[in-house]
Amino acid sequence: MPPFIQPAQVFLTDVSSLRERTRKHVETGGMTLNYDGDVEAAIDILQAVLATELVCFLRYTQHSIVARGIAGEAVKAEFAVHAQEELAHVMLVSQRICQLGGIPDFDPKNLLSRSASNYETAMDLVDMITENLVAERIAVDHYRELARYFSQNDPTTRRMIEQILAVEEEHACDMADLLVRQNG
Repeated sequence: MPPFIQPAQVFLTDVSSLRERTRKHVETGGMTLNYDGDVEAAIDILQAVLATELVCFLRYTQHSIVARGIAGEAVKAEFAVHAQEELAHVMLVSQRICQLGGIPDFDPKNLLSRSASNYETAMDLVDMITENLVAERIAVDHYRELARYFSQNDPTTRRMIEQILAVEEEHACDMADLLVRQNG
């Protein structure tokens, strides 16, 4: 061991104490006593993220079914891909809620009141693309705020939010490109 590192400095917590403390609280699963965030607040926030992702999944799915027009098939396919990616986000967020000790709320009557995005339907392709772009831009701004909120207190949730954020940014770019092509 290099002379500048003392053995006592290698671990911040005494391993024996860590083992003993951990065994006393095994019922909390992955949540240990050194979780620095507010678990209840994190679960509430993630319930809102879950609702947002579910609303986006439903909107994209509906749009992928009803889109029509000269470019309808290509746009339908893009909406379907986005719907599946939103569903993957639903699963990630649901699993994190469970890891934090909560139960994901899939109750339809709670979705719109919790969601950052609205559920807007449309029959016109440009209107569909616009509504999806608006929803993605809302999600991007919201998730950036959440990444800052979770920053150091809950790095696992922060990384998950950042992963979702990257996909939402891509979705916004895709919708902006589709809008240009439709209006072009």
